[in-house]
Order: sequence, then C-alpha cells, then structure tokens
Amino acid sequence: MFSRRDDPRPVCHLSFEGQPLEAKAGDSVAAALLATGITQFRTTPATGAPRGPWCLMGVCFDCLVEIDGQANRQACLIPVAEGMGIRRMHGARP
Repeated sequence: MFSRRDDPRPVCHLSFEGQPLEAKAGDSVAAALLATGITQFRTTPATGAPRGPWCLMGVCFDCLVEIDGQANRQACLIPVAEGMGIRRMHGARP
C-alpha cells in the first residue's frame, strides 16, 4: 500500500525490533515503518489487539512505540534519526 518512488533525500539507517532498515531523512518514524511494510506498532493493554498508525497527526495514540529505550513515543510525530532503535510496545508500559 505504501511505497517509495524516486526520492533523492538521504537515507537514515535505523532498526526495528533489532532488524536493520532504511528510511528517508525527514520522514516520521511512522512513515518510515509503513514504507517498509511494518503496520503493527503496538498491542493494547486490555486485549493485546494489534495497533498501527491511524490518524498520523498525533491525536489517536495508536502509533506508540519505544524509541531508543524510551516508551510511549508517538511514531507519527518523531522524525527519524541515524542509528535510531525502535521496538513495539506490548501492553502498558511498566
């Protein structure tokens, strides 16, 4: 559904769940993950249901991820950075 066309922006190298991936400089974390086919960013605390970005503007909180060890970051509002480590959120943070 989401794909890249010719895009001259520089590449950033990051990881998701320990797996290396590339993103374009200036992308949000959510856009970068969606562009690589990753759609499940977290699971809900109540039922464990998978969630992914919905609004892409910081209102719904369905895109919460852990970034560089910091939990509950809104992936749609955070720009990618070189070397960034991203992990799924599972349930409520401790």
